[in-house]
Amino acid sequence: MNNHPIGIFDSGVGGISIWKELHNRLPYEDTIYLADSKNAPYGAKSKEEIVHLSCKNTELLLEHGCKLIVVACNTATTNAIAYLRGQYPVPFIGIEPAIKPAALHSRSGTVGVLATKGTLSSALFHSTSKNHAHGIDIIEQEGTGLVELIEAGQGSSEHTKALLQNYLKPMLDAGMDHLVLGCTHYPHLIPLLKQLLPQGVRIIDSGAAVANQTFKVLEKERLLASDHGVTTHTFYTNSDVELLTPFLTDVNGEQQAFFKDF
Repeated sequence: MNNHPIGIFDSGVGGISIWKELHNRLPYEDTIYLADSKNAPYGAKSKEEIVHLSCKNTELLLEHGCKLIVVACNTATTNAIAYLRGQYPVPFIGIEPAIKPAALHSRSGTVGVLATKGTLSSALFHSTSKNHAHGIDIIEQEGTGLVELIEAGQGSSEHTKALLQNYLKPMLDAGMDHLVLGCTHYPHLIPLLKQLLPQGVRIIDSGAAVANQTFKVLEKERLLASDHGVTTHTFYTNSDVELLTPFLTDVNGEQQAFFKDF
């Protein structure tokens, strides 16, 4: 199975930020990406709904022969990955807010976490905070409305900027020096965040760590691609294909196919 594709799914275009890190780290791997934009955002759904959608996405990727699945969604990871690992025979890589590195490097002792309701309310998020943030004040902020704006291609709009200013204020007032992005949609906001944040605040996301962990698991399971020819990357969306393509404009040199209505 080593030349089978890596599968990635998210509640829309957010996980493209993870896909890019995976592609940079593993340039010889084929990929299949599912953008479940019709059901975005996952963060406002119940645990049962999230598990159901995650199983549906997983089964679609397995039908296409994926050898490993990256759950490129913080909410799906925190609510469903334990169930997925117990139900399906392939390795799963999940996404967790990068609280540990932020806490380790914080000088002010205050870390902000911008995430969805589904992530912030999950047991996994709270256990991660408890285990890795001793003596650190974690300022949680729900990013209501941000996923929808990014999905609509409005990630740099004035409305998005106004929402971010409102969400960042309590964290900045508390003295945060690290901002953890707890949703894979939010790295798409980094250009705007850099305009709004003081120079001393460091932005942390999980993309590179996820790519490194994927490499380690593939290597351990002897699943790294042996074919180093032209790679194929297929992107499925159940929304408008034109909303997906702008997020991939800086990717070239590979075969790409876009399909709607999975």
